Amino acid sequence: MKNLTRRSFLVSASAATLAASLPSFAATRRQRVFVASGTPDGILAYDWDPATGELTAAGVAAHLAKVAWITFSRDHKYLFATSEVESFDGKPTGGVASFRVQNGELHPLTTRNSAGTGTCHLALDHTGKVLISADYTGGSAASFPVDEGRLGPMAWSEHYTVHGPNVERQPTAHAHFASYSPDNRFAYINDLGGDCIHIYTLDVNSAMLTPAGTYHSKPGAGPRTLHFHPNGHTAYSINELVSTVDILEWNKKDGSLTLVKTIDLLPADYHGPTAACDTVISRDGKSVYFANRFNDFIYSFSADPKSGALTPIGRSNCGGKIPRNFTLDPTERWMLVANQTSSLLSVFVRNPETGVLAGECKSYAAATPMCILFA
Repeated sequence: MKNLTRRSFLVSASAATLAASLPSFAATRRQRVFVASGTPDGILAYDWDPATGELTAAGVAAHLAKVAWITFSRDHKYLFATSEVESFDGKPTGGVASFRVQNGELHPLTTRNSAGTGTCHLALDHTGKVLISADYTGGSAASFPVDEGRLGPMAWSEHYTVHGPNVERQPTAHAHFASYSPDNRFAYINDLGGDCIHIYTLDVNSAMLTPAGTYHSKPGAGPRTLHFHPNGHTAYSINELVSTVDILEWNKKDGSLTLVKTIDLLPADYHGPTAACDTVISRDGKSVYFANRFNDFIYSFSADPKSGALTPIGRSNCGGKIPRNFTLDPTERWMLVANQTSSLLSVFVRNPETGVLAGECKSYAAATPMCILFA
C-alpha cells in the first residue's frame, strides 16, 4: 500500500473510531461469508467478525469449478452459483448449481447446463421462482424455474448476435449481467459485446421472458452491470470498456430505460488500461460506489435519495489488483473487496454517516476471489 496522506490518515482514524464504537450486539454476532473462487475449489467459507472487521478462513464450502458469481434466495435458505467453464456435465456449456444452506454449510441440490460457455452471472427474481443466467463467451442467457431451491429444466434461452466496434473486446455478443425491475415485471440482460441492455417482460409462473425493448449505450462502451437505486426509478449501468456510468431513468409502464447523464470514472490525465467493473449502493440510497480495474480504485459518490443524482466524494485504493466484486457488510460499517488477481479479500472501514472509506485496509488470502456473499 502507498503511504497515506495526512487527509487519508485522518479519514482512516475517524473511521476506525466509528468501528470501535459498534454496538455490543454486533461484537458477539459472527457471521458466515461465502466467497466465489475462480479455481477448482469453487466456493470458500469464512467467518466474519463485525466488531473488528476480521475474516477467518473456514475451508471449502463447495467444490464447483470456476465459480464467477453466487447469490442467495431472499430467506438465505438457498445459494445459487455459476460455473464459468467451457464444458459442464459433459456438454459444451457453462453451468448453474443450487445448494441448501444449513448451519453455515452448503449441501448440493441441483445442477443445470446453461445456454452457453463462460457462465459469469446469475440473478434470482424477487419472488425466488425464476433464475436467469448470463454466458459471457457464449453470448447467451437462459432462465430456469426454481422450487424450494431446486432448479427445473431450462425454460427460455437466447443467443445474441449483435457486436460492437471494439475489435478486441467486442467481436461477438457477451451477455454479462442479469437483473430485474423494482416491481419484478421486467428482466434485463447487459450485453457487453453488443453495447446494449436487452429488456424482457417476465412471466414468473412459466419462467419465460418476452422481448420488450432494448437500451443502447454509446458504441464501444460495453455495458457490464445494471443496479437499481432504492428510490425505485433510477438505475446505474457501468460501462466496462470506457469506464463510465450511464445514469438511467426507469419507466415503470413499459420497462424502458432512458439516459439521464453519463459520468466518467477516470481521472482526466489517465490514459492507461482500464475496465470499470461493479456497483454498490447503500441501503439508504445515500452512497454509491463504483470499482475500476487495472488502475484499481473505488470511486465513492454521495447520492440524492430521491433523484439518484451523484456527487463525487473521491477515488480510493481497493487494496489489491483487479477488484472483481465488492460489497458492504450487513452493518454497512465495512467495505469488502474481492481483488481477483491479488487473491486477496480487502476490508475497509466505512463511515456510515458520510459514506467515506478509510485509506488503508486489512487483507486476507482468498484464491482468485470473484464474488462475496454474507450469509
